[in-house]
Amino acid sequence: MGLLQRLFPFLFHDIAMDLGTANTLLYTRRGGIVVNEPSIVDIDTRTGAVLAVGARAKLSRGRTPERIRNVRPLRDGVIADFDVTSQMIVFFIRKATGSMRLIRPSIVIGVPACITQVEKKAVIDAAHTAGAGQVHLIDEPMAAAIGAGLPIAEPKGTMLLDVGGGTSEVVVITMSAIAVSQSLRMAGDAMNEAIQAALRNEYRLEVGENTAEQVKIAIGSACEVEGLAPVTVSGKDLSRGCPLTLEVSPDFVRQALKPSVDAICLAVMKTLERTPPALAADIYDTGITLAGGGALLRGLDTCLSQRTGLAVHMDTDPLTTILRGAAAAMLDRKAYSDVFIN
Repeated sequence: MGLLQRLFPFLFHDIAMDLGTANTLLYTRRGGIVVNEPSIVDIDTRTGAVLAVGARAKLSRGRTPERIRNVRPLRDGVIADFDVTSQMIVFFIRKATGSMRLIRPSIVIGVPACITQVEKKAVIDAAHTAGAGQVHLIDEPMAAAIGAGLPIAEPKGTMLLDVGGGTSEVVVITMSAIAVSQSLRMAGDAMNEAIQAALRNEYRLEVGENTAEQVKIAIGSACEVEGLAPVTVSGKDLSRGCPLTLEVSPDFVRQALKPSVDAICLAVMKTLERTPPALAADIYDTGITLAGGGALLRGLDTCLSQRTGLAVHMDTDPLTTILRGAAAAMLDRKAYSDVFIN
């Protein structure tokens, strides 16, 4: 920390950000986690004005009139709508730091390991448009490994699976670098869509994205789990065009999620196949660490353990693992200088 920052800490608002497909989280040096909201924006199509951001915009998803566009500006872990992303970042930064800033904040942002150079530039430009000074990028799996307390700097292989909203990423890390990685655009959003498709095909019931997500959270699982009861689901009967309510069983939801779970497990197996022998031996001893909101799917750890024969450990708070790692790198850039993306 510089002399000015030690003397006048109230002037500085260094920020760590997990700019996620499903949720955006911000951490400040003084306030800790100050933002944890959905990455959704309501836009007035007549004026282009932002009407709602985050939790308020998520509540209106699927319920907006024609003049209001409900937008998820990030898809599959990357920026799909630059202008709306910029406005969303501006909103969250102002919420985190207040409108009065004498010094432009420095920001560390977690991005998917599979991101392209064009997409990196879009993230950086969006942050600058939002009023940031210096912008540092860090691979989300690397940030997650730091947040989970893994020994990333040691010459020893550690494996992490980050299941987010738009992407699932499997990495093997050694000596502060990603040695092997596998990324697929199959994660929480794809699971929601799978539930929607299953209800549509089996019952001719159309439900919104929020409803599918609620079903997944309530009774979704990767393998058979005891104690789950059927839930009531409401939507639109596609046969008659009328409202319809019915009960959905945990087994039905598990079968709907099976292709997504199989794809994630296959990505882990492919990563293990490509891992050098010495690093693979390390992973046999240390196992696999799970992070990301999608890792909370019941039984995913058990399913992975059964298929790989390895121990699988869930991070203590998978929803904030990336943010905590990005915050650690932001707070001590010298110690973590090797993990930032050029």
